[in-house]
Amino acid sequence: MRAARYHRYGDPTVLTVEEAPDPAPGPGPGEIRIRVAAASVNPVDWKVRSGAVRDFLPVDLPAIPGRDAVGLVDRIGEGVQGVGLGDRVFGLGGVTGATAELAVLSAWAPAPEAWSDEEAAGAALAAVTALSGLKALGPLSGRTLLVEGAAGGVGGAAVELAVAAGATVVGTAGAHNHAFLRALGAVPTTYGAGLAERLADVAPQGIDLVLDTAASGSLGELVEIAGDPSRVVTVADHLNAGRLGVRAADAVNDPTYLAEAAALGAQGRYTPRVERTYPLAEIAEAHAHSEGGHVRGKIVVVL
Repeated sequence: MRAARYHRYGDPTVLTVEEAPDPAPGPGPGEIRIRVAAASVNPVDWKVRSGAVRDFLPVDLPAIPGRDAVGLVDRIGEGVQGVGLGDRVFGLGGVTGATAELAVLSAWAPAPEAWSDEEAAGAALAAVTALSGLKALGPLSGRTLLVEGAAGGVGGAAVELAVAAGATVVGTAGAHNHAFLRALGAVPTTYGAGLAERLADVAPQGIDLVLDTAASGSLGELVEIAGDPSRVVTVADHLNAGRLGVRAADAVNDPTYLAEAAALGAQGRYTPRVERTYPLAEIAEAHAHSEGGHVRGKIVVVL
């Protein structure tokens, strides 16, 4: 199969497109293989590729970047039920392996017909990360939620998923992304110094809960805004979470989260937002784009 691979840690130039061995589900139970239509590029992908997180997310080299993808099922592993050959699914595999013609998934759900392949490719990791954080905050209906970093892939998913759960959502982003946040259903405001004062204007009812998706160094201020660290969850700033008494939530390969996101997608209440797509041949450019920051929504590689 053709795949994006890197043979050593480094900047995006270490990425190449080449022939690689076909993966297979198993030998343990609970895996399927898909013929990939599209895969997304997430910050964790370039952090792993650069070697920045090798101490706790080591990979065997050469490695294929990517955690989530969409495609048609072409092989079903031992003990797997409820899915058939040719089914269109989106989901997650391991830390690597998705940006290739064939990929093995350990958690998946049917991709809603309402989603394009590009949208479905951008859904899995963003949705499970956002839902992990939102569920850690408890019931959302009738609450006012602040999402820090609301224009990114996870932040944007969190906005739509929280709105669907009945929350009033205030989202922080640069001024150029405020119209985008309104389209997601959030009340926009600008991040950075003076946030508490701006929130007094846009959310005079106060902030009940906070989800940090940005790791921008604002976690201490977010605790002050919420009034108690128990009202704040971060999916990004694990380093400062312990020091401040804030709960940290991690992405999990949970098919129930994927099914929940897919159900909302089928209802038109959650649509993964794609900023830009790249062909597989431009995988290095896709990684450089993601690594440059200021991404609105998701970056997707089309196979």
